[in-house]
Amino acid sequence: MCGTGRDTLILPRETWRVRQNIEKILALLDGYSQKATFFMLGSVAESDPSLAAMICSAGHELASHGYSHRLVSGMTAQQFRDELLATERILFEQTGQKPIGYRAPQWSLSELRGWAFAILKDSGYRYDSSLNPLPLVGNPRGSRIPYRLGAEGEGLWEFPPLVTKSRFGNLPSGGGWGFRFFPLRMICSSIDTLNDSGHPAVIYLHPRELDPDGPRLELPIVKRFASYGSRNDAAPRLVELLRRYQCVTLKELVEEWQSVS
Repeated sequence: MCGTGRDTLILPRETWRVRQNIEKILALLDGYSQKATFFMLGSVAESDPSLAAMICSAGHELASHGYSHRLVSGMTAQQFRDELLATERILFEQTGQKPIGYRAPQWSLSELRGWAFAILKDSGYRYDSSLNPLPLVGNPRGSRIPYRLGAEGEGLWEFPPLVTKSRFGNLPSGGGWGFRFFPLRMICSSIDTLNDSGHPAVIYLHPRELDPDGPRLELPIVKRFASYGSRNDAAPRLVELLRRYQCVTLKELVEEWQSVS
């Protein structure tokens, strides 16, 4: 699914390959005894009620990606709250677990929307992972390490995705097209730099990134590159990271840090 402003373009249901791609991810994680956080759309969980249960039964965390993939920038506060509640209800009915983490579709939550962080906090969320320290989709001067949100998001942990500093600015090495495009040694060096300073590196990928032959939406060229980049299979790189590093859920980090704070 891909949000485009107020509208959402959706691939025909008969072309969906979400299940088979999630099964690939789960198999890779299991092969290396690693755990991960899955940010799930309520609409996807609703369309295939066995997906969320399959992820939870494997010991992974379910977090919220909203319901419809609408951009937060195009929603009112009430619409945002309604999307959160819809996804929470679906995931709780399917798994008995309520998400405590949130990631906005297409990084569409910014520090300027304090009302959204306040709603997350009031709704019982304990962390967010929506603020990307990149130009165009976030704040290139934003923090590259986890931190606590102040003001209306008081107390929430923020987990920005991995980026790599360069003379050209921050590079999107931690996920999406950048994760498949940039040299693996550069990505690992960025991870090592964070780890050596005592901070985790947040890597992300979409199920479609393990499916280079899967269906794609017909988007304008710039948006198509930002959404899909090359059609390289992300699986070999994911395997290498699973081999080199210990992976944990964001929930585990929050609980560990709050227990010692």
